[in-house]
Amino acid sequence: MSLLPLYQQVEQQEWVDIPSGWLQGRTVFGGLIAGLLIQKALSVVQDTAKQLLSCNVTFVGPVQEGQAKLTAEILRQGKSVTTLEVRLWQEDAVQSILVASFGSARESRINVHNLPQVPDYPSPEQLDKTAYIEGLMPQCLQQFELCWAEGSYPMAGSKLPDFGGWSRFAPHRHDNREMQLADLFALMDVWPPGVLPMFKTPAPASSLSWQITYLHPIANQVQDWFKYKVVTEFAEHGYSTEYAYLWDRENRLIAVLRQTVAVFA
Repeated sequence: MSLLPLYQQVEQQEWVDIPSGWLQGRTVFGGLIAGLLIQKALSVVQDTAKQLLSCNVTFVGPVQEGQAKLTAEILRQGKSVTTLEVRLWQEDAVQSILVASFGSARESRINVHNLPQVPDYPSPEQLDKTAYIEGLMPQCLQQFELCWAEGSYPMAGSKLPDFGGWSRFAPHRHDNREMQLADLFALMDVWPPGVLPMFKTPAPASSLSWQITYLHPIANQVQDWFKYKVVTEFAEHGYSTEYAYLWDRENRLIAVLRQTVAVFA
């Protein structure tokens, strides 16, 4: 299914129809929700000179299939940076919030490239794709292809967290086209939390907040592969905190991600 009509709804009206096929447990896949929020933000900023710098997404409550309302408010519009807030509403309640900052390039003498080491994974063509099993996996996973390159799979009962690999939109479900920022948000969130390999049996894990620092503007197609690696920093008392990196196939660092997760295991 094409996501473009959904993005057009977001740009043109307050109310949108969230399609079926994207459930993740009792809520719609958080990556799709974050993608809709950033699409709304882009439609409000409408300034090609200002690119996304960073954003924070808070998943307040579960989002259901069907109608949802998106509202946006510019909090501050400066010469270089515009900051705005986007909210998703269902049943007269806020279910998700995005606060994003967009900025234009400025002259600066400060130039630092202290980048993380890029993992040397085999190509996705050399790895096995994770097979989607209906009823045992979140519904949203059928929209993507994942290849594990390091670490254990979820529910493996591993003593260690974390993993890495490749991901892309599933070609049999999504025709190839130019990737949009909303697509990237969905793709970045398809990987499960880093602690899931430690689970011995299926149990929920729900994202509470998600921070994205956007470093390298994409110039990709939706069927292109992206490399991902997650590192869990701390997990205790039913919550975990982690950071992750996303590179394109040319090993350009696209985004740095940080997440707080509620763990029910």
